[in-house]
Amino acid sequence: MHHADAHTEPGGDLPDATGTEDTLELRLTEELLVLLGEPPAADATGGDASALVGDPGGWSPVTTPAGVFRLVTVVPDRDLALISRWMNDPAVAAFWELAGPDSVTGAHLGRQLTGDGRSVPCLGVLDGRPMSYWEIYRADLDPLARHYPARPHDMGLHLLIGGVGNRGRGIGNVLLRAVADLVLDHRPRCARVVAEPDLRNDPSVSAFLSAGFRFSEEVDLPDKRAALMVRDRAHRAHL
Repeated sequence: MHHADAHTEPGGDLPDATGTEDTLELRLTEELLVLLGEPPAADATGGDASALVGDPGGWSPVTTPAGVFRLVTVVPDRDLALISRWMNDPAVAAFWELAGPDSVTGAHLGRQLTGDGRSVPCLGVLDGRPMSYWEIYRADLDPLARHYPARPHDMGLHLLIGGVGNRGRGIGNVLLRAVADLVLDHRPRCARVVAEPDLRNDPSVSAFLSAGFRFSEEVDLPDKRAALMVRDRAHRAHL
């Protein structure tokens, strides 16, 4: 990895091709959801993402120093080939571990799109051009919550920047800030946005720091030692 904002990677909540983490998946109980002020999660036939994460694809575009940016919810029939091509970039594959035929990425997307709504996969579109992939998820309802002191309504981000031409120019920093602010603007009960890049991925950690996140702690996840990065609503105007 040679670029400061080339990508960030998912953490232990995303199973690898073996599906090992699936067996450890955190199951939500109706009691927990009531305590968190949420409606009960839908069953395995399909979840209501808007209840838990909101509708990132419906959020208005924002003007950033890099251009006009918006999130678009992934539609596999339309987007799978592009996302899979990004996943096969060696710089991305080293952390996401989703290289291979389109079916590998397709299965990864399918687990989110047909799950209980805790994670929403999105394309990031800059000036009308898809150039990044995002996962916006409820960190407090994710297996990640086993590994850090989660708070109700914590939201999490995963990001990759697609295409070498979009890397190394500070775009990732700008977009991380923009998306974190979109989350805070549209999820008023969320007090902080978190991320868990690999601790060894210095460019990724640096990108989060430049985007107004702070380093909170090191956390041991099933597949890596991660840097827990936090953007606090209370400090967003100052960082």
